[in-house]
Amino acid sequence: MDSTINRAQTESNAASKLFGAAMALTSYVCQILVPVIGLFVLLVLFKGKNIIPRHWPLIGLLPAVLFQHDRVLDLGFQVLERRGGTFLLRGLWFLNPGMLVTCVPADAHHVMSTNFWNFPKGSDFRMMFDAFGNGMFACDSEDWSFQRRIGRALCNHQAFQTLSVKAALDKVENGLIPVLEQASQKCLALDFQDLFQRFGLDASFALINGRDPNSLCLDLPDVPVASAMDEAGKAIFLRLLYPKYIWKLQRWLGMGSERILSAAKKTLYDFAADQLSFIRERSNIGTNQTEDGLDFLSAFVNEVEDFQSPAGEKVLIDNILSFLLAGKDTTSAALSWFFWLVSLNPSVETKIIEELKAVVPAKEADKGHLFEAEELSKLVYLQAALCETLRLFPPIPLQTRTPLQPDILPSGSRIDPSMKIIFHAYAMGRMSSVWGKDCLEFKPERWVSEEGRIIHEPAYKFLSFSAGPRICLGKEVAFFQMKAVAAAIMHNYHFQVVEGHPVVPALSLFLHMKHGLMVKVKNKWA
Repeated sequence: MDSTINRAQTESNAASKLFGAAMALTSYVCQILVPVIGLFVLLVLFKGKNIIPRHWPLIGLLPAVLFQHDRVLDLGFQVLERRGGTFLLRGLWFLNPGMLVTCVPADAHHVMSTNFWNFPKGSDFRMMFDAFGNGMFACDSEDWSFQRRIGRALCNHQAFQTLSVKAALDKVENGLIPVLEQASQKCLALDFQDLFQRFGLDASFALINGRDPNSLCLDLPDVPVASAMDEAGKAIFLRLLYPKYIWKLQRWLGMGSERILSAAKKTLYDFAADQLSFIRERSNIGTNQTEDGLDFLSAFVNEVEDFQSPAGEKVLIDNILSFLLAGKDTTSAALSWFFWLVSLNPSVETKIIEELKAVVPAKEADKGHLFEAEELSKLVYLQAALCETLRLFPPIPLQTRTPLQPDILPSGSRIDPSMKIIFHAYAMGRMSSVWGKDCLEFKPERWVSEEGRIIHEPAYKFLSFSAGPRICLGKEVAFFQMKAVAAAIMHNYHFQVVEGHPVVPALSLFLHMKHGLMVKVKNKWA
């Protein structure tokens, strides 16, 4: 009798477990199938329609985000302008706790400066940006403090500053100018965005380990690591837009943007491993820096106790990718938009050219000239025009943070750890409440004081270089590179955007142009 009862109880327990497992599986399948079916219905309903950004019952702003994702920045700006600078972005309400989108400078100051430690980038950010590892760009807490300390010391080191100046000027003279000259002589159209990305890549390589890959040369060769970074940037931006379950399902199935991202990650890590091999060779012969100055990898090798251990290698790989990400795409995006904006504003172009002429030595007044560092430092109006470009087209248009504790932002928005905060830098630069009624005008004069000096706006109002403890360490390097390139082109060449060439933002982590910037150039002094 007892054995019969025990056997019955055992069978009952097994059945209960089987039933529980079946229910759990059914629940999981429903979590996937219901959203997928819902998205299919939305696609049928909204395909081809110009959807006004609004909150729909149950589905929030999902239709506008999914079916007009190529206009997501402008859609966000429209909603923020209508709602006074903040709104809560929800997708399917039962799967998405929501993301608070804000372009209020006081919110940026509160999160990025005043309460910095309560707002890390968070584990979800690192998961979305896994293609670029856990370097300074993505990490938090002690890892961030350690890497930030090394980066700050490096950027303040005279040897690194010397190397950054030399690398930029050399690349202008020996990389950019020959390509422009060839295009001028043969009446060829050039993709300025591609040239500037190559410039950023080569200059970044020089600062990472002193090597120049010469991607900016007459042949303009294919550069796999650059292409991989572009593809990764597009896929990561889609991860930011879409609900987590969509891209996780794509990753599991190995399809869509996640398949492309997987291939890009392999290319990026193979590249970083190659850089480590070079560093090992250099270390074995007794030197950890270039002949021209202290480079990025030298600084980290000197601080990482055992850089050849698996843990040490990971720190170096992650930071190689972070540094390359920041160096290649930020300046190239800014320069592309700068030349497009200047082409639309002849009066600004005239003022820049006049300023350039004023610093050229008298003996070179009627011939070509490449500007030295001291001359570039005097170009106030050019820097103002670059600042104005960055205001309207920030290279990183969206920035995210995750609260550790509940809080109330200065805008009155309540947030908790289940939410994300997105700072819409693109919209902030276009808000009349922040920049005045002429905020949509390209007006470099707003950056020049009555004394003829650059006006330094608060970082939380001008988010192109982030703000607070995470403010960009390479800001001065970036401005120097942009001024060196812009001055060389504008003083020595006439340039004209190809008639009819479409200029629209690309859907990517960085604010590139979807179709590049096709331009024709003509040497002024030939």
